[in-house]
Amino acid sequence: MSPLSLNIVPLNLEQLTGRSQNHLRELFPGHWLHGDVVEPYLQLVDRASKEGISLRLASGFRAFERQLAIWNAKARGERPVVDGEGQSLVLGDMSKSEQVFAILRWSALPGASRHHWGSDMDIWDSGAVSDAYRLQLSPEEYAPSGPFYHCSRFLDEVIASGETGFFRPYSGKNTDGVAAEPWHLSFRPVASICEAELTPQVLRELIENTDICLQGAILENLDEIYSRFIVLKC
Repeated sequence: MSPLSLNIVPLNLEQLTGRSQNHLRELFPGHWLHGDVVEPYLQLVDRASKEGISLRLASGFRAFERQLAIWNAKARGERPVVDGEGQSLVLGDMSKSEQVFAILRWSALPGASRHHWGSDMDIWDSGAVSDAYRLQLSPEEYAPSGPFYHCSRFLDEVIASGETGFFRPYSGKNTDGVAAEPWHLSFRPVASICEAELTPQVLRELIENTDICLQGAILENLDEIYSRFIVLKC
């Protein structure tokens, strides 16, 4: 069966927002994907291997609590926040709304991460570096001078073919939204259904009942957040 002809069952609200894992399958310890994404992903791995690429998951499913921990750590200054060029920002110099948008440049709003769905993953080529290599998931690693450029070019070709259902949701074309992430792949047959189900009202009710830093600024700007950082313009 073609991956583009799968009969996908919509997720419930718990699954959609990363608070349930019963829509997932474990590929190997600690790495999970949506049940309908596993086989297309393994086919992509096999296709990559024929091009000399050892395609690996850096991250698949990410739970709501994990995304919340990342968000709160950044808002508290416990983890760095950088701009689109990778330069460190000082959140204390910004308004609450500016802080929210600065964090969203590289980190999804908890409950709105595409990783919650199991349709999205961060990938790299383990064969292009030594075992001691410390993966950064930075644009430079996938640029012409980076170790994963060959992998990135391979993915360009696969995506252009339209045969696998995979695409890059964060291409950098939306300069007002999420920064370019060449390592981030999404399986469109599943992700498009999930995106349609994730409405502003779903997110508002979730954020209102979550102990999240910058809660007031998030709720105040939720419509703009949804338009710029959640709904894809591609």
